[in-house]
Amino acid sequence: MSLNIVVMAAGKGTRMKSSLPKVLHKLAGRALLQHVLGSTAALAADARIVITGHGADQVEAAVGGEGLRFVRQEPQLGTGHAIQQTVPALTAGGSTLILSGDTPLISTATTRALVDACGGERLVLLTIEYADPTGYGRIVRDAAGEQVLAIVEHKDASDAQRALRECYTGVMAAPTEALKRWVGQLDNNNAQGEYYLTDIVAMAVAEGVPVVAVKTADETEVLGVNSPSQLAHLERRFQLAQAESLMTAGVRLADPARFDLRGTLHCGKDVEIDVNCVFEGAVTLGDGVRIGANCVIRNATIGANARIHEFTHIDGETAGASVGEGALIGPFARLRPGAKLGAEVHIGNFVEVKNSTLAKGAKANHLAYLGDATVGERVNYGAGSITANYDGANKHRTTIGADVHVGSNCVLVAPVTLGDGATIGGGSTITKDVEPGGLAVARGRQTVISGWSRPKKVK
Repeated sequence: MSLNIVVMAAGKGTRMKSSLPKVLHKLAGRALLQHVLGSTAALAADARIVITGHGADQVEAAVGGEGLRFVRQEPQLGTGHAIQQTVPALTAGGSTLILSGDTPLISTATTRALVDACGGERLVLLTIEYADPTGYGRIVRDAAGEQVLAIVEHKDASDAQRALRECYTGVMAAPTEALKRWVGQLDNNNAQGEYYLTDIVAMAVAEGVPVVAVKTADETEVLGVNSPSQLAHLERRFQLAQAESLMTAGVRLADPARFDLRGTLHCGKDVEIDVNCVFEGAVTLGDGVRIGANCVIRNATIGANARIHEFTHIDGETAGASVGEGALIGPFARLRPGAKLGAEVHIGNFVEVKNSTLAKGAKANHLAYLGDATVGERVNYGAGSITANYDGANKHRTTIGADVHVGSNCVLVAPVTLGDGATIGGGSTITKDVEPGGLAVARGRQTVISGWSRPKKVK
């Protein structure tokens, strides 16, 4: 049986007070619309259609990909008008699932349940009961409370109808051929002067098509976003749910209310995470890892028993970054794309590592930069030392052998190789290779002038 998935994403989102289309505002690091599309990724759809309108070019550029088709709604004259625009794009027969692009946390299980309940024969509505249903379309049932007769929008509802607590969530599944027929019959004779998709319920009842209202008990998955306040509220709900899931699996969070996951986080046993940490992209933490407060970790793998001290920033971007077992990183350290640190490596405060490999036991403890470098085992890299890897046009690599000692405030001008066991005197600028075991000193000779007097300020 064929399946169409339609996501309505044409609205301006006036209350967001932003030039960015509402469906592109981010929740947990992803656009609202991306969340909705992700919830249906596992469904075998014949057509995936996104209805765009306000900011259509931006929306289509942000989520465009294989398997998506865009239909524009210009001007925006209501939800029924939106679906009217999709009719030529719908695959014939089967079912059509209709979702809202600003309701990001609908679950895959719920979308699948709606499609299954529809079966190409029934109109299925996702509903929920609210203690305060103000603003929501009400579900009107027959006297027995079984048959759904209609959905009445809040602004068009009578006092008796407004007292009803069962509400329509904006999500439905409908027989495709019937849906095409129904939306073609819609009119805008209502308080808003819009074409309401909800009016098709009465049409289905009139034709004898079964109307099924499936209730969800999870308010979070049907909450929409219409303002910055609502977005922030939903963000906290989502983050707390993720925190609870991690804690159930054994992760120890110092405070689940001060935790942010904007991607995927896989944790081993006995992982500890302090407050105000942000995880983005794909992050893996091995057994016994401890993350200090106020760290940002993106696209990285942290080995078992590593310690990431406070205020460390690790951003692997597309290349990734990795930290070996038992390594000590930070505080105030920065690991950039391509940083690959071996076991028991120490990277201290205000040290930056980019596109560099450090072997087991290497140390750079203070105020240093390692870019485009290969560093051997047990190297000690002095405070204030840098690899000068960029000549203004191209990047060059520095190779530092095992057991090398680099003194403080050195400049290693790439390309250059320091052989195993070499020693570099503090304050040196090294432009030539150093042989294994050699000592290299490249600095001006110190001069001491006896009897010199410091100039005095003229009064």
